[in-house]
Amino acid sequence: MPGAIRTIQRGGSRFYISPETAEKVPGVTSVISMLPKPFLVHWAARMTAEAAVANLPAVASIAERDEAGAVDYLRHAHSRYTRLRATVGSQAHDLFERMIRGEAIGRVHPDLEPYRAAFAEFLDVVRPELVRAEDVAWSDTHGYAGSFDAILRVRLGEDGKLSEGGTPHLLMVDWKTSKSTYSDVALQMSAYSHADRIISPQGESEPMPAFDGAAVLHITPEGWAFKPVRVDEEIFRVFLTLRRVFEWDRELSKRVIGRPIAESVRRLVTGTQRRK
Repeated sequence: MPGAIRTIQRGGSRFYISPETAEKVPGVTSVISMLPKPFLVHWAARMTAEAAVANLPAVASIAERDEAGAVDYLRHAHSRYTRLRATVGSQAHDLFERMIRGEAIGRVHPDLEPYRAAFAEFLDVVRPELVRAEDVAWSDTHGYAGSFDAILRVRLGEDGKLSEGGTPHLLMVDWKTSKSTYSDVALQMSAYSHADRIISPQGESEPMPAFDGAAVLHITPEGWAFKPVRVDEEIFRVFLTLRRVFEWDRELSKRVIGRPIAESVRRLVTGTQRRK
């Protein structure tokens, strides 16, 4: 029987290791990171400026003793914010999985309570049927893998809206706790939906089912929204392009320039210079 699936970090990217063959493939989010995001430069600069303005006395005090330390404090402002948001997001995802599986949830940390309440309302309004949660989508065909949040069955009418008497639709679903829902979630979910198979935490494998669509549940402390997401062939082709860019960036680009065919003559070192 196959063992549990493993992941490793290499060069800032996550790779999944096949429990059957030990094959290493890149994670979906690492592939999507190849998408250009020039706005992040301006965002990081704004975070640095805001940290400086909000902490002027502290930064000045640090700079008096250690200028390099003050610079480090400011230049890592965006990283501290990202880590904080990632921690909240991870804790919320853990909470959502427990709730969708029917686990009784008691009191949670005040920071998580708005997310708990919003997810509870989603379950009450949408009444989804859980099919799978937190398993790995694996593509043998294209060489990638990724952990998806949930596969749900939801009753929808012909207009695509919730309907108690509607037709059950099998949806690939992702939870998002970010400030907004971003378009690259479609790339992420199309990759999961078009994978060849599902691998359980124990390493057991079964074919990926055919989906009727996909949706993202966007939850913030202010509320929630359940939105349809395109995961068709056109979107999937964009993801596959990024998969090729990932291969170029991590592998092929390192093998395209060879040793010099010819080069300048190195400057002669005289005997006098060697004796000095």
